[in-house]
Amino acid sequence: MWQIGHVGEVIFYFLAAVTVLVFLYGVYERFAEYAKSGEDWFDRLDDIGHRIASSSKVVLSNEKQFDRDFVGGLMHTFILWGFLTLLIGTTILAIDMDIYQTITGLMGEEKSFFVGDFYLSYSLILDAMGLLFVVGIGIAIYRRYVVKTSRLEGPNTGLEDDLFIWSLFLLGVGGYLTEGIRILGQNFPSFETVSFVGWFVADVLQLAGVDPAMARSMYPFAWWSHALIAFVFIGAIPYSKPLHMLTSYASVITRDEKAGKRLPSIPADMEATIGAPNMDAFSWREKLEQDACTNCGRCTDACPAHASGRDLSPRDVILDLKAYREQEDGEEKAIIGDGDSVIQREAMESCMSCMACMDTCPVEIEHLKTFTKLNRQLTDEGEIQPALQDVFQNVMQKGNTFGNSQNNRAGWTDDLEFDVTDVREEEVEYLWYVGDYPSYDERNKAVARSLATLFEEAGIKYGILFEDEVYDGNDIRRVGEELMFIEQAATLIESFEDCEFDKIVCTDPHSMNTFKNEYPELDFEEWDDDPMMDFDIEGNQWSPEAEVQHWTQAVEELVSDGRLGLSGNELDYTVTYHDPCHLGRYNDEYEAPRDLIRATGCDLHEMPRNRADSYCCGGGGGGLWIEHEQDEKPSEERIREALEDTDAGQQVEKFVVACPMCMTMYEDGRKTGDYEDDIEIVDIAELLIEAVETSPTTASSQTSVDPTLADD
Repeated sequence: MWQIGHVGEVIFYFLAAVTVLVFLYGVYERFAEYAKSGEDWFDRLDDIGHRIASSSKVVLSNEKQFDRDFVGGLMHTFILWGFLTLLIGTTILAIDMDIYQTITGLMGEEKSFFVGDFYLSYSLILDAMGLLFVVGIGIAIYRRYVVKTSRLEGPNTGLEDDLFIWSLFLLGVGGYLTEGIRILGQNFPSFETVSFVGWFVADVLQLAGVDPAMARSMYPFAWWSHALIAFVFIGAIPYSKPLHMLTSYASVITRDEKAGKRLPSIPADMEATIGAPNMDAFSWREKLEQDACTNCGRCTDACPAHASGRDLSPRDVILDLKAYREQEDGEEKAIIGDGDSVIQREAMESCMSCMACMDTCPVEIEHLKTFTKLNRQLTDEGEIQPALQDVFQNVMQKGNTFGNSQNNRAGWTDDLEFDVTDVREEEVEYLWYVGDYPSYDERNKAVARSLATLFEEAGIKYGILFEDEVYDGNDIRRVGEELMFIEQAATLIESFEDCEFDKIVCTDPHSMNTFKNEYPELDFEEWDDDPMMDFDIEGNQWSPEAEVQHWTQAVEELVSDGRLGLSGNELDYTVTYHDPCHLGRYNDEYEAPRDLIRATGCDLHEMPRNRADSYCCGGGGGGLWIEHEQDEKPSEERIREALEDTDAGQQVEKFVVACPMCMTMYEDGRKTGDYEDDIEIVDIAELLIEAVETSPTTASSQTSVDPTLADD
């Protein structure tokens, strides 16, 4: 407080106290709103010690900021660590000035620990980290105003964003300017050479004609300007964009590790709120997410629906809800619908439930939970496309999305040269859940036959449910039909419990995710008194003892054991592979499909967007059934990427998939995008069968000499 004086000190501490009170009241008011909001569906504060530790790692490492944007990650790291260091440095200074010096003064001799090596180290570290802070802010300004990064623009971008970034810039630069003026005004004390940035500023000021006397007169103005900007910034934190510095950490701490792959169910009480008729229907966690959103646009940038021209911006759905929640004396609107509603129906119909938005969000916003709530409102009001209504009707009446007879569900097996076991009558190793598309869709029937043949060649004892297999309900749940999902789950679980098996193996990753992550979360006991829910399941929840696997995981184990007789040299196709959302982002399985492709001898080339960054086929979240107006189908864009952006380029012969929905969408995209003569869509199972048939040593010849397999 050089040159400030005692009156200035009193004014400073008064303003500091007011600032802190304004800040604390704002934080209290914000969190009091969460406390008054609806409960979330599970305890998000359990094992709080682990949550804080793991969240601190996520936040302090900035690991999610680096995803898909290295420069953005570096920028945020500089800003975060620079800001935290300056905050810690200011706190240390306050402890010395306001506590240590006061106590030692009362004891008779005022002392300070801001001397010697401590002061030199302190000055060096703060100058260095403050410089990183200013550099980070400079990168942010360059990206926003010079390059004009597209994802930073949107209907919720405005003056608040500008004030936030420029106030940080003024804080960083103003601090160095104040330091430089002081160094010059004190005639360059030799020990201040460690404050290399401030020293540089003092040199520049001197070259500009500022002498020590002028610097001494300028200092109070610079000091007060810096202090007042800091006070305004701190006081504004709970009321504006800087709030995310608090709420984003709280959001990461209270995140659901299985977010998206599992969804909250609805209460059995028929009078309970199912969807989102108003903002009171949103839980405290959902409101926290709205406040934690930093308007960075990463989710919208990653969204395949947005990229293909559909009317969906995940960021703006979250921020539009926040804006409506915070409006004062505004007119009441429908939360979702057509026309004058907060969220447009078309936006929710556009969502593919691919979870790309959640995967890339640095503050762990669970978009899919909010989107499902909005979809439930649409379904509850009957505001859905006729095609979806037809699907619901088919599932209700026939047990499958095609509306075909359940008696024909296993008709695809008729063309096989062997019989498929009925798991209802005989104990098996694999209970194979085939799924709707492999059972009824002609193109996917070929995949089912290939997979059945693989199981036969490997000597696996497997079986299917025949007409007792019904639709698993994954996608109707995501478009808002929860009651039917529960009915389908109960029907299947009752069938599972009547059979003897070691594993559930699924053709479709959507089914695998549902059995593995969603069915065990359902509380069937809640529905005991509902006459519409006629099922008998032991206990209130289903806890499958059997492991649930996608077929690629199961067959990869067989290949590793040598049970398919592959040498890895059978095929010589140049191929690329598409990661299905429900296998990859949902369940972190990336290697088993690739291992199987390599086991055939194919030359695998990765598309630029692969693994967790994979682009969606467009079939999830009801995309198979809903018609959209869009610039280009996601499937067309993905095939273009395979042929133009992959290292092998036009040499790619086969586009390899591991999901029946992907097969359907890409076969369609190959036709509509005019790629029929350029590339072939194949399932991994079809590649494996071709390789097995090509191999001079077949799995069947191995089984004849293996007594264990012969016993099977």
